[in-house]
Amino acid sequence: MRKRTLWAWGVAFICFIVLMIVTPAIPQSQEYHDFADQREFFGIPNALNVVSNFPFLVIGVIGLVLCYYKNYFKFSLQGELWGWTCFFIGVAAVGVGSSYYHLDPDDARLVWDRLPMTIAFTSIMAIFIIERIDEQKGTVSIIPLLLAGVISILYWRLFDDLRPYGIVQFVPCIVIPLMAILLPPMYTHSTYWLWAAVFYLLAKIEEAMDKVIYKWTHQIVSGHTLKHLCAAMVPVFLTLMLAKRTVETNRISLLKTWKVSWTKVNENGSVAESREYTYTTVQSEDSRTH
Repeated sequence: MRKRTLWAWGVAFICFIVLMIVTPAIPQSQEYHDFADQREFFGIPNALNVVSNFPFLVIGVIGLVLCYYKNYFKFSLQGELWGWTCFFIGVAAVGVGSSYYHLDPDDARLVWDRLPMTIAFTSIMAIFIIERIDEQKGTVSIIPLLLAGVISILYWRLFDDLRPYGIVQFVPCIVIPLMAILLPPMYTHSTYWLWAAVFYLLAKIEEAMDKVIYKWTHQIVSGHTLKHLCAAMVPVFLTLMLAKRTVETNRISLLKTWKVSWTKVNENGSVAESREYTYTTVQSEDSRTH
């Protein structure tokens, strides 16, 4: 098992090196800092983009407190506690770091926006490994994954190249939903992961349509402000999941659950069609008799 793990890390590292060789560097565009809504309210520059980060701070602090308050989330594994602690610290720090960045957007401040997000992304990856694959492997991976996130930020700042950061950000967006669907869960309420993924995808769309949405709403709200609010729903859903879930006694993947449900729907549909056909036939025969 250990040998297979080393092989997996080795293959991932080789793929990363190949990707870095065959793809061009991606510099940080300065147009990124040119947000649609730059209005000032109550002396706060870029006010809505600043204050819309407040939900991150609130849910991050709430989640962090509940992690340790009488074991409210009922963690059964030590690695889970460490992973979720890092996640909620990252979420709370997004509220502070992103607000700081949006007060006066530039590359130097953007570091403090992105660094907390990488902490949250990489923590979630470790948590999934703990819950879906192996507790020990997941726990051991927490520090390496966090370091990978930090290094990706440092690499961007030193070499003006976003490729490592892009990998750290977008790989979890693909891997986590797939793992949520394909691998059997340790706990109930796994669908909350998918709701979180949907809202994160929606947030990325709103981010890309920042100025378009600002125009559509007649300069009431921008896409980037909505992006913050939708992205904040991700930790909200995950906190609700932690509060509601229990240990799954019958570990079945979501994919298999959906297959079983679909089979039952088809069977019920076939039975209904058969009954309707029988009823129609009987009615037809009765009409002929009369």
